[in-house]
Amino acid sequence: MATSSSLALTPSKTKFFPSPSPSLNSPLSPRCTFLPFPSSNPTPKSLIVSSSLDRNSPSSHRRPLYTPNHIPDPNYVRVFDTTLRDGEQSPGATLTSKEKLDIARQLSKLGFDIIEAGFPAASEDDFEALKTIAKEVGNGVDENGYVPVICVFFNCNEKGIKRAWEAVKYAKRPRIHTCIATSEIHIKYKLRRSKEEVLDITRNMVRFARSLGCDDVEFSLEDAGRSDREFLYEILGEVIKAGATSLNIPHTVGITMPSEFGQLIADIKANTQGIENIIISTHCQNDLGLSTANTIAGACAGARKGEVAINSIGTRAGNASMEEVVMALKCCGGLYTGINTQHIVMASKMVEEYTGLHVQLHRAIVGANAFAHESGIHQDGMLKYKGTYEIISPKNIMLERSSEAGYILGKLR
Repeated sequence: MATSSSLALTPSKTKFFPSPSPSLNSPLSPRCTFLPFPSSNPTPKSLIVSSSLDRNSPSSHRRPLYTPNHIPDPNYVRVFDTTLRDGEQSPGATLTSKEKLDIARQLSKLGFDIIEAGFPAASEDDFEALKTIAKEVGNGVDENGYVPVICVFFNCNEKGIKRAWEAVKYAKRPRIHTCIATSEIHIKYKLRRSKEEVLDITRNMVRFARSLGCDDVEFSLEDAGRSDREFLYEILGEVIKAGATSLNIPHTVGITMPSEFGQLIADIKANTQGIENIIISTHCQNDLGLSTANTIAGACAGARKGEVAINSIGTRAGNASMEEVVMALKCCGGLYTGINTQHIVMASKMVEEYTGLHVQLHRAIVGANAFAHESGIHQDGMLKYKGTYEIISPKNIMLERSSEAGYILGKLR
């Protein structure tokens, strides 16, 4: 019989019922399902997210064909990498054009659906690096037809968006990503505009991006987690009508709890006009160490794109960790990605070397101690059966043991 756990996504009361975490080699694979939350009040609608261990869950999947605003498989989660844009905003993390191209090639090997290649306004060198990535990595179609979307970011103004398009238009699948702040504190103190002005700018900039010939436009609502819900529903509806293909809900300052963030995504799905014609995305910052948990909560509530960075690098405390999010979805089942986990360690080592941002020894998945066991009790269990203390096999991320006691050495391929 399947063992199950449920997470009720409600505004004030959330209960967690833990369930066993199976090994990747286990015959048990949990499946996530989404059920309507019974309520006499039709708005806002809520969801109950349940996870169960299903013996018949498929162990392998094919990446769905890419359509900007639609994913044919409801269990597929697109993975968007922002290492080269938000990641490089980490203090001290400066990359050369060659290093950016090397990293972009490695991101393509990993199988990212979308690679955000940078910010062309930073310098002429950044603009040329973006253009090179669009031409080379953005046209590297593999034997299965996969080629990453190359995305470029710019703030909401015509000159910047046009510059972004000039850099990315050479890719086979180009995307423009633009954003505006929507929380009261940002609108009042940073933008110094009215909500009506913000709405007008939003509509016009999405339309302008589409008018350039770009049929894949992502719009982000900065500080969405602290924004008024009704204003979010209104501005999202306008963005959809203007032609956006992906709506990104940033957890900009990292203050939202996973239950709250999951509820935010559920409420957006339930209350935004035209939401069925677009992909909901999340971008979670790590100020309170919750970026991975919030990204997973968003996916469980219906977001079908997660924005992440290698080694969790990014502004302030960083972004959601690619390796944590991908491996969590792989372990917990139901939802799946197109990431080739065999290339995780190589990508982590490359980003660490190029940026000079060292990975903690005890960091999940890619830290030097992540699969090391020194406790005598743990080593005893490992020698008898590795599933006693490891839910992930090191081989899944291309690591090899140096001894049966559990010490691990990285092997780069």
